[in-house]
Amino acid sequence: MTFRFKVMSQEDAETIALWHYPEPFSFYDWAADPDDLAELLDSEARGEAYAAVEDETGALVGYFSFKPRPAGILDIGLGLHPEKTGRGHGGAFLSAGLDYARRRFAPEQFSLSVATFNGRAITVYERAGFAPVRVYEHSTNGGEWEFVEMRRPA
Repeated sequence: MTFRFKVMSQEDAETIALWHYPEPFSFYDWAADPDDLAELLDSEARGEAYAAVEDETGALVGYFSFKPRPAGILDIGLGLHPEKTGRGHGGAFLSAGLDYARRRFAPEQFSLSVATFNGRAITVYERAGFAPVRVYEHSTNGGEWEFVEMRRPA
């Protein structure tokens, strides 16, 4: 699969907001957290920090968010279309997003956080060279959840 990145449009954001993942991954539905959903749907809050990702046919297949932090660290968030998850596309999707981020932001390190129950994503991240740096509790989606922050050199 080939991936093409573009600044997320309002139409893209509204489409992504409706994506629904099967259990236990419904945790990642945008509707699960009103604050996250509000940022996604507000073009000013979203700014150019969100990229929509299309496949070779122009179909919306995912998104990335990029938030620079001090010390050359770039926080990334990502989501693959629910119908594309669990089918072996994660590694190529992540790799394409990291390549895009290197060109656009020139970070020294990438950082991401993932719920510890999401072993499938953690495996993809580890295969891409990410390593855990800390485990923490985070209040989101109506509860307290355990997350792991992972980093890798850019």
